[in-house]
Amino acid sequence: MKIAFATQDKQHVDAHFGWAKSIVVYEVGPQGHHFVESFDFGGKLEEDGDEDKLAPKLAAIHDAAILYVAAIGGSGAARVVAMKIHPIKVPQPEPIADILDKLQAVLQGTPPPWLRKAMAKSGERTFDFEDDEVTP
Repeated sequence: MKIAFATQDKQHVDAHFGWAKSIVVYEVGPQGHHFVESFDFGGKLEEDGDEDKLAPKLAAIHDAAILYVAAIGGSGAARVVAMKIHPIKVPQPEPIADILDKLQAVLQGTPPPWLRKAMAKSGERTFDFEDDEVTP
């Protein structure tokens, strides 16, 4: 599944979605992860209420299942969610490599429901727990 990261340095999740200089995209699965593409943005990136600056960023993440950001505005978040992409805010800058390693480890086990939903969007295998017996 594809994971997108809002970043200023292409190494950390350290950018507000609307102000990010770059969006980097990786493919991640239980067996590993690899770099897919980097999108660089110039021009006026600061907060100014100009929603049009989000269009190229939304296009860059169109096939991602998850978007990691340091922050995201309400309008941007609504548009990301409308694209069926799960936004995740990190409380402080975090290395992209660490996030990828953690995701890979989770995918090797039983992912939580939100991650299974994100995987379903990207066509990854899903888990069916309907037949699991539940003992009270």
